[in-house]
Amino acid sequence: MKSIQVTRTSLPPYDEYCAEIRKFWDSRMVSNMGEEHKAFEKELQKYLGSRQLRLFANGHLALEAAIRAMGLPPGSEVITVPYTFPSTVHAIVRCSLKPVFCDVLESDCTMDPAKVESLISEKTSAIIPVHVYGNPCDVYALGAIADRNGLKLIYDAAHAFGVSYEGTPLVNFGDASMMSFHATKVFSTIEGGAVFFSGETLSSALEDERNFGIRDYESCVYAGGNAKMNEFQAAMGMCNLRHINHDLARRRQIRARYERNLAGVKGLRIASPRSGTAINGAYVPVILERDRDRIAEKLAGDGIFCRKYFYPPVNRMECYEGRFPSGTTPVSDYLSSRVLSMPIYPDLEAEDVDIICRRLLLYL
Repeated sequence: MKSIQVTRTSLPPYDEYCAEIRKFWDSRMVSNMGEEHKAFEKELQKYLGSRQLRLFANGHLALEAAIRAMGLPPGSEVITVPYTFPSTVHAIVRCSLKPVFCDVLESDCTMDPAKVESLISEKTSAIIPVHVYGNPCDVYALGAIADRNGLKLIYDAAHAFGVSYEGTPLVNFGDASMMSFHATKVFSTIEGGAVFFSGETLSSALEDERNFGIRDYESCVYAGGNAKMNEFQAAMGMCNLRHINHDLARRRQIRARYERNLAGVKGLRIASPRSGTAINGAYVPVILERDRDRIAEKLAGDGIFCRKYFYPPVNRMECYEGRFPSGTTPVSDYLSSRVLSMPIYPDLEAEDVDIICRRLLLYL
């Protein structure tokens, strides 16, 4: 049997990308927010129906920039989830803040609003929930909690390209949202990311964060970093944006095929978003009641490579052991030991989905 990876990078036709970057050999402008960067930023905002945005070299730097732009007091506490990719928590810690871990909902794996307020203290400055697998958090409940307690609300929307909830693009919720355009994501600029936000104050702060705090050739007002998206990344984004509707449609079809094949099977379910969500088909996270690791090993032996995503939860990782209270997060622990993310990408054949499902059911 052929090898099937858990994901596969979407690339535009080779000649299309070559044509897009040809102009760089004439202009010699390959960085510092050039014309391609500006055009891509404009087209992306239009496509997503989003508020203001700033492009970054990658999603992690974008999240760090969003956190710093909020001006949170050093050493203050930020409530987040352990059921996420390490980048979410790393960004908090690298910004000299203290993560406080809130458990998630078993239904869709997102932050449990009912558990947030008991974690708020006089030291709390912000909440950073995660739209895990592109499943929307309970944005209205979390927004109300943040407003009631005077806290900043920053969403890690790395997985949420093209997702909307009750007709509103997910990136338009909160004080800011970060999105990743890594090669493994639904939409890719090879590496890349963006922060979506409102207001001129954040606009200026984000510019400072991504370009050394330099305002002009003779003015440097802030000790910012270097997180600029280069022109080659922007060109990949421009090309992939022309094909994204096809890719999203294929992903939704593939996810729907998994759902049909696995419907009603005892011992598993797919973590699905709340009602009112327009999905992007980024992931197919299957929650197995037992033997997740054995099943993953068996599938790998057949050339079907799934991912234990996320394992372990961040609050159980070595880099945070003993540094911060791990908290009581039994649902995150449960999901981390049972979720298997199945292969999905636009050119995955329907017949391959059927084979994957038959093998999965064989090993249950």
